[in-house]
Amino acid sequence: MRPTEPSPALLPHAAPANPYRRLLLFAIRRMAAGGIADAHAAHAIFTGFGLGYRRPLVLLRALMAELSRVSTARLTVAPCCCARMTRDEAMLLDLIAEALFRPKQVHSVMTGLLHVRSCLDALTSAEAVASAFADLGMPLDHDCNSCNRDEPF
Repeated sequence: MRPTEPSPALLPHAAPANPYRRLLLFAIRRMAAGGIADAHAAHAIFTGFGLGYRRPLVLLRALMAELSRVSTARLTVAPCCCARMTRDEAMLLDLIAEALFRPKQVHSVMTGLLHVRSCLDALTSAEAVASAFADLGMPLDHDCNSCNRDEPF
């Protein structure tokens, strides 16, 4: 019988220490599994942001739709209950967080992640999501787990 939990080798990254990144990760996982209109994702964003939830929710939906539209690669997403992240999830969270500060580098890495030549619309959506989180007092720009990694993102 196969184990029901994924191997740690397949999920090499710890969950984000930053609570705002954890909220973003949960919403991304729910939207990846249940579609961009997933009620659990909307409820999580509403609970996190209160009455200011609309902007980050709509922008995250736009980002997820854009990633789905443009990507030629399949991004691996773990179940919502999983305490660790896949490489794709870790990269995506880092790319969203850095999109405001280093757009050229983020675009370069994002094209590699999505296996496309250009993904400016996805980059713009990522910048908008990061901006919405920061404007509403939930900045994504620092995560203690990414401080000690050798990777650029």
